[in-house]
Amino acid sequence: MGGEAGERRLGRAMSFGIPDVALGLVMGFVEDPWDRDAISLVCRHWCRVDALSRKHVTVAMAYSTTPDRLFRRFPCLESLKLKAKPRAAMFNLIPEDWGGSASPWIRQLSASFHFLKALHLRRMIVSDDDLDVLVRAKAHMLSSFKLDRCSGFSTSSLALVARTCKKLETLFLEDSIIAEKENDEWIRELATNNNVLETLNFFLTDLRASPAYLTLLVRNCRRLKVLKISECFMLDLVDLFRTAEILQDFAGGSFDDQGQVEESRNYENYYFPPSLLRLSLLYMGTKEMQVLFPYGAALKKLDLQFTFLSTEDHCQLVQRCPNLEILEVRDVIGDRGLEVVAQTCKKLQRLRVERGDDDQGGLEDEHGMVTQVGLMAVAQGCPHLEYWAVHVTDITNAALEAIGTYSSSLNDFRLVLLDREANITESPLDNGVRALLRGCTKLRRFAFYVRPGALSDVGLGYIGEFSKTIRYMLLGNVGESDQGLLQLSTGCPSLQKLELRGCFFSERALAVAVLQLKSLRYLWVQGYKASPNGTDLMAMVRPFWNIEIIAPNQDEVCPDGQAQILAYYSLAGMRSDYPHSVIPLYPSV
Repeated sequence: MGGEAGERRLGRAMSFGIPDVALGLVMGFVEDPWDRDAISLVCRHWCRVDALSRKHVTVAMAYSTTPDRLFRRFPCLESLKLKAKPRAAMFNLIPEDWGGSASPWIRQLSASFHFLKALHLRRMIVSDDDLDVLVRAKAHMLSSFKLDRCSGFSTSSLALVARTCKKLETLFLEDSIIAEKENDEWIRELATNNNVLETLNFFLTDLRASPAYLTLLVRNCRRLKVLKISECFMLDLVDLFRTAEILQDFAGGSFDDQGQVEESRNYENYYFPPSLLRLSLLYMGTKEMQVLFPYGAALKKLDLQFTFLSTEDHCQLVQRCPNLEILEVRDVIGDRGLEVVAQTCKKLQRLRVERGDDDQGGLEDEHGMVTQVGLMAVAQGCPHLEYWAVHVTDITNAALEAIGTYSSSLNDFRLVLLDREANITESPLDNGVRALLRGCTKLRRFAFYVRPGALSDVGLGYIGEFSKTIRYMLLGNVGESDQGLLQLSTGCPSLQKLELRGCFFSERALAVAVLQLKSLRYLWVQGYKASPNGTDLMAMVRPFWNIEIIAPNQDEVCPDGQAQILAYYSLAGMRSDYPHSVIPLYPSV
């Protein structure tokens, strides 16, 4: 009793006399999970208040805990984001049968989590039965439901969700694989049963979408501000846009209709609602891009990744969009296009330059490559960049130094060096990486995927030394020896998630690095010096640490370039759904 009384006195002392209700309200303004975790460690009393006041949790790895444990820790959750398959699954690097079923979670979420209003499942397998269980239990409460890069369900289940979840404000299905894709009755169900919908997103899916049903949806859901759809011929969406009075964000459509003669396509005076701020159009070419000219000055986001525009087209279009905050393109924009971005888009906060097809039907002209020239222009011309992901054909230390000097607001930087040219201007890039990391002190996420020789062991040492705040890191084809990885692992005090590809470090070095990275919770490696049975990896064994070896074919010895390691922190112990392609190294079966 004396111990409990002492604990209560300590709790009151640490709370400075603040009542629990007030303390919970104050904690409600603390959104960063790291800060909330730090608060919960002050004392048991604060931990209990944090547990009762925490409204949102992200579980970055579904196998890291159990639904029951999460419910006991946070019984009042209103919002949950849950990820399962490794990020590498997005690039077809993880076996299809790896795992990631949502069934155990959905059963527990449906039986408990009595305040749950928002659910976001990412890279998970969600069956029709799962959705049936969830809807029966939570249809009266769900306001946001996101199936993000998920698979395993059909349009029949979507119709059930649309028909019964009448409070749904957000339905998100982007990049998911859905069965019975030709059945679009679920859109009609959504249109006739929901009048509070604000966001509908089934962009980058193969779902069929009837223009009549979409127009009905917009007419009945007067709050709809975000509509992202699959391919649907733009000339069939004229009535939709004239009805969508407050639409701010549109993605999808298509300027490519195989059943219509090109000469009969007339986009003159095409209408978009004046409220439109963010736009992504499919298969738009030079002849069609003029429909955007009257609206360019109002746009804050423009996604041109799925268009047929040349370098010159990008220049003409970007010049008409001076208020862009988000721009997503392919590298056909070239250095010349990025120079126009730097001169025009002074408010730009997010820039994504993806790799285009190596054969782009003539669009990849001599200007359609991104190099240090374009990067230096953007760094100097767009001082408010916070996110920058770019695929480059060439890069120099000076360009990286310019980013460190002028882009100090960056919190997420990702660079991929393509192998289109036999040689790059300058190598290694050690000094440039050091300057970038020293200048960009707000970085939380960092990816540097280059080619062998572009970053030496010295450069890896710089990454360890100057990555004080980085929590996620992806490195590809870096380093010369194990010593570089060991140097990196003596730093990076905040690093929680590390992905390595094509670096060919030894198992022993990987194990030592894991033990030295004190904050590390997740490791994925493809391409390392693999032993036949992974013996040296056992050196990284520690409590609550799961280690898996992923092989393309368990009957064959993995070549160095194919062996994969997945290791992660878990309170749930060894998972029970290993496929044949996954070898549980620790805990062992």
